[in-house]
Amino acid sequence: MISSLVPFENHMANGGEKLLGNASSIKRRPDGRVYVSGQMQRHVLFSAIERLNIADPERGNTFVSNGDGISDQIENDLRADMGGFMHPSSGNYSGRRTAPLTVTPAIALNESEVGRDLLVRIKMEDNGREQALATREFSQHDMMHMNFFLDVSELSISKRFTYEGEFNIATNYVKHVSEEERKRRAKLFLQATSSMNDYANQARNAVSGEPQQVLIVFDSILSRKASRYFTAEDTERNNIIRELEERGAKIYIGDDKTNYSVADAYKDALTFLASTENQLYDPSGNAQIQTFAQAFS
Repeated sequence: MISSLVPFENHMANGGEKLLGNASSIKRRPDGRVYVSGQMQRHVLFSAIERLNIADPERGNTFVSNGDGISDQIENDLRADMGGFMHPSSGNYSGRRTAPLTVTPAIALNESEVGRDLLVRIKMEDNGREQALATREFSQHDMMHMNFFLDVSELSISKRFTYEGEFNIATNYVKHVSEEERKRRAKLFLQATSSMNDYANQARNAVSGEPQQVLIVFDSILSRKASRYFTAEDTERNNIIRELEERGAKIYIGDDKTNYSVADAYKDALTFLASTENQLYDPSGNAQIQTFAQAFS
């Protein structure tokens, strides 16, 4: 699990509908805090994963498919593996995969101060100039709280159900890639959370989603409680950390305003991930590797 605080300046990181003619609105909650939807967070995260994967000499045949054209090739398609897919198929479960990678919306810690920017477009014509006016809302400054989770028990692994009549009598696990590749994909996920930059209007406004504070947790169970860390008071924070430590979780807390920075936390977390001390949980029992097509044909 990764939880982070990210400063956004003069941004419209996730624009809403044009509510009033040419007035582009920014999405915000009833309490006045702007947010970036979970859908946009996933888009930005997979964009970062794609860049990292392309630059990785160990990528082999892997790729990140478009969000509107997700294959079922878990062995090659990182979005299919970590992001899941839905290909309805009557009579079996082979066309559905629940995403091991999940996110929360990014939400401002405090009420946002929203302004409007006037945009002018001048078009030159033979008979003169045409001028179009539009307004665009923006938020002045927000400390955005965002969370990312990866269930390693489902990373590059699928469940296969056995039925007798209408009853599910057994569940088996199918493994699609090697342990080395599973670790590489976990590494890409972790690295991508530190380089979230492909937000709405990013090309014009260069919104940076790189953390100022981060909490990285390698947990022995699937828990999301630590995602409350940055919004909690000191007592609750201490209890969250104590609970994690008591079950042997590895914890890295980085803050660019201290001597142990965000970069330090990511560096140490990546070192632990790559170490022999850390073995990803494998419910398949290191089963023989099969492609998705082989397992579910």
